[in-house]
Amino acid sequence: MKKPIWILSTISFLILLSGCSSWIDRGESITAVGSSALQPLVETAAESFQTNNPGRFINVQGGGSGTGLSQVQAGAVEIGNSDVFAEEKSGIDASKLIDHQVAAVGITPIINQAVGLTNISMADLRRVFLGEVINWQEVGGNDLPIVLLNRASGSGTRNTFERWVLQGETAKQSQEQDSTGMVRQIVADTPGAISYLAFSYVTEEVDTLAIDGIEPTDENVMTNQWIIWSYEHMYTNGEPTGLTKDFLEYILSDEVQESIVGKLGYIPVSRMQVQRDWQGNVIE
Repeated sequence: MKKPIWILSTISFLILLSGCSSWIDRGESITAVGSSALQPLVETAAESFQTNNPGRFINVQGGGSGTGLSQVQAGAVEIGNSDVFAEEKSGIDASKLIDHQVAAVGITPIINQAVGLTNISMADLRRVFLGEVINWQEVGGNDLPIVLLNRASGSGTRNTFERWVLQGETAKQSQEQDSTGMVRQIVADTPGAISYLAFSYVTEEVDTLAIDGIEPTDENVMTNQWIIWSYEHMYTNGEPTGLTKDFLEYILSDEVQESIVGKLGYIPVSRMQVQRDWQGNVIE
């Protein structure tokens, strides 16, 4: 009697494997990798999508925009999330990738609350990150040494910040962090610290800085008065199909754009009053 039971168990196992293989072959699971600034939006949309579509799974991972673009280009993942245009990243053939802009996000300098500053000129902010200013007192703050904290070199947030604040120059060598949450925590805990975050990550633990009197708000991003912003891109290697196509259509739907995007601190693309190309030019 034991042999037939063993055979039946083996057959059942093989059927299960066959079912799993068929499930994978149907493309019912995809992976989106890249920008940590975009990650909360994609994760929340994925959870909502999965609730409405049982048996269809979206695996969301961070790693930075550079990772997202290189992984989707290599065909290792279905979606590469990025804060920057593919054209801006060396080693990426943008002509092979399809850009799906799902939101816009503002990026703001953040400081430790002991700094005692609410506004800074763009020129002084540039000097701070280039290491030309070493004490906050020099730019109107309290008598505290400036402690720089940068995102890792592959970060799209860092790319955007350096592009618009440092005009393409590289920030002074300093401590680097890949995790946005860790950046915020270190700035909150370190007197004199400064870094930068997407609006969606700002909490009461840190202070933000106005630049030349312009506040870091969604409204100012929409009109390009606040220039430190970027599109949030979800790239595919060629035109999306199957589950990838369905998920991208879902995240761009009015339902998600109005009920999730804005609530998480992002700006729906439909609300932007200006458009920029990959070179930073405003499109009329």
